[in-house]
Formats: sequence, C-alpha cells, structure tokens
Amino acid sequence: MLVRIVKMSFEPSKIEEFLANFETVKQNIRNFEGCQFLELYRDQNKTNIFFTYSYWSSEDDLNNYRHSELFKDIWANTKPKFNAKPEAWSVDKLTSLN
Repeated sequence: MLVRIVKMSFEPSKIEEFLANFETVKQNIRNFEGCQFLELYRDQNKTNIFFTYSYWSSEDDLNNYRHSELFKDIWANTKPKFNAKPEAWSVDKLTSLN
C-alpha cells in the first residue's frame, strides 16, 4: 500500500470554495479504482493549510488517478486557489496502532 500526503496552502478568501468543491468530489476520489482511504486535515494554527491523506493499492493506481479526467478537473478547480506551491509525498506505512 502507498500513502499519499499532499500539503496545500490556500488564499484565505478561497478556502470556502475549496471546501465546497472537496465536498462535491470526495466520494469520486475515494471510489476511484485503487483508492482505499481518503481524509482531509486542516492545520490548527495556520487555517489556510490543508493536507489530504489517501491510501492507494499501488503506485500504478495512484498514477492512473493522477492522469485521469477526474484529477484534471479537480486540479484545474483547485490550483488557482493556492497561495504557495503544493507539496506531495508518497510514503510506505510502517506501523499503525489503533
């Protein structure tokens, strides 16, 4: 399993638009082939910074999503709202305690 973490910083005036769009598309992302899990987080102190955590069955599944029309549409809507370059990491989960 691959865990994808994406950090996004938004213009404060664009946050509500981002959240509304995320609400609209989150099920489509989660239901994309290979996506096992999706969460959105917001920084407690810098409230214009958000993180998505998604779990993917494989790197191929993530890449298929990243090259899909769904992702292109989401990114076209989201990218103009940034006030800093987004950062992304693909990591392997080593330990999980519940």
